[in-house]
Amino acid sequence: MLKKIYRKFIEKRFEYSQVGQDIFALNLFGKEGTYLEVGAFQPKLDSNTYLLEVENNWKGFSLELKESLKPMWDNCKERSNPIYFADALLFDFKSKVIQNNLPMHMNYFSCDIDPAENTFAALKSVIEQGMSFDFISYEHDDYLNEKSYHKIASEYLIPKGYKIAIDNIFPKNKKNKIFETWFINDNINFNKIEFSEWKSNNI
Repeated sequence: MLKKIYRKFIEKRFEYSQVGQDIFALNLFGKEGTYLEVGAFQPKLDSNTYLLEVENNWKGFSLELKESLKPMWDNCKERSNPIYFADALLFDFKSKVIQNNLPMHMNYFSCDIDPAENTFAALKSVIEQGMSFDFISYEHDDYLNEKSYHKIASEYLIPKGYKIAIDNIFPKNKKNKIFETWFINDNINFNKIEFSEWKSNNI
C-alpha cells in the first residue's frame, strides 16, 4: 500500500508525458535507450521524451512543424538532443538517423501530429524509410474522427511485426476520449492490457 502511495504521489512529479508514454518506455528499456519523436510540441510540458533524455540519458531526435516553438526549445538548456523544425511528411528521416549516429532500429517512436491522416502518413513514411522500433505510441484521435485510424494503423503495423500492447488510451479521466494506441515489436514478451489497468499499476 505504501509503495503504491509513493508511486502515485511522489514519483508522479517525474512524469512529463501526457499519459505515461515515457514511463512505459522506461519500464521496457531502462536507461540509455533511443528514440524518434515526430510531433514534439514543447520541450518539457506534455513531452514524451523529456524524462527519457534528461533523466535517463536516451539519445534521439525530435521533429516539430511549428517554428514558433523554437525559442522555447532554445531556452530549455537541459535538452541537447537535436530537434528539427520541418514537415514530417517531407522529412528525410534516414539521413538524420545516419547523421546523428543512431541505429535504424530504435527503442521508441512517438508519432503524434495533426490531423489524424497526417499522423498515419508520417508513420508510414518513417517505416518505409527503413526504420523499425520496439515501442510505438501512435495518436489516432479516434474520438474526433468518423474513420478509425487505430484500425488503419493496426492493419498496417501488425503484418510488419508489431502487436498492440496497450489499447483504449485516454487522457486523464476522460474515458470517452480514446486517442492513442501503443504498439510493440512482436519479439517483446508483453501481454496486451487495457490502458486503465496499466495506469492503475504504473502511474
